[in-house]
Amino acid sequence: MINRLNIVSGYKDGRSYLKDAFFTRPFRLANIGQDRSDPSLYLMLMSSSPGILDKDHYDINIQIESGSRLLLESQSYQRLFNMENGAQQEMKVSLVSGSTFSYVQHPIVPHEHSIFKAHNVINLEDNCSLTLGEIITCGRKHSGEIFRYSKFQNLTEVFHNGKLVLKDNVLLQPLLADIQTIGQMEGYTHQGTLIYINTGAQNLEAIFEDTFSYLESQEEIAFGLSQPFDNAIIVRVLGNGGEQLYNVFRDIQQKLWKSEEQTNVTSQVIEPAVYSE
Repeated sequence: MINRLNIVSGYKDGRSYLKDAFFTRPFRLANIGQDRSDPSLYLMLMSSSPGILDKDHYDINIQIESGSRLLLESQSYQRLFNMENGAQQEMKVSLVSGSTFSYVQHPIVPHEHSIFKAHNVINLEDNCSLTLGEIITCGRKHSGEIFRYSKFQNLTEVFHNGKLVLKDNVLLQPLLADIQTIGQMEGYTHQGTLIYINTGAQNLEAIFEDTFSYLESQEEIAFGLSQPFDNAIIVRVLGNGGEQLYNVFRDIQQKLWKSEEQTNVTSQVIEPAVYSE
């Protein structure tokens, strides 16, 4: 079953607004902005389905127009049910010059024998800001269903002015290989990836140091930060609780979001780089 969602975030008279939206079942959208003095747009992506089912195909398209700032939230944990054929999700995001898009999803919970592949294609022009976060759990941990899913893959490709600058591939197949070995989960049950890219001339050194200090203060996690190019930061976190990792990413997201409210950035050419796992 193909499920479609299209969002256009516009900008007019100093405010971001939902210019156009189209969705089929099970998608729904809710405007969750509470502060009328805040000119940004806040949307929650909701679903009437208990999770992603076998043969589901989610097709998501998001356009952020010049000057617009959209913070998108998910409604709850995303469950991937038992599958024979598998399910997939394609998300395309286009950011026009001077726009901002921020999306940190609730953790994904893959059930036993689930098969899932996600492909994100992000197109950025100059002076754009992107924050994208995802957390994958081991499954229904409290039911004893740990790493019993068949396959999970999330491929993210980011383009700046048509040039590929970042490619990140997370592929987990716990039934085929020891996922707890060195270089994999190493005893942890949850993994999170947060991508931040700003195609303007903003210096990310202070943000990098602040993010490192914040993560260092958190207990019972392992983390790493890298800068594949000057205007990008990649955060990897391992832990044992989905809620903890989600709260960590949300804290970082909010700091980035607020720091950019008063920031004007100018364009800068970045060289392509590839960061994969």
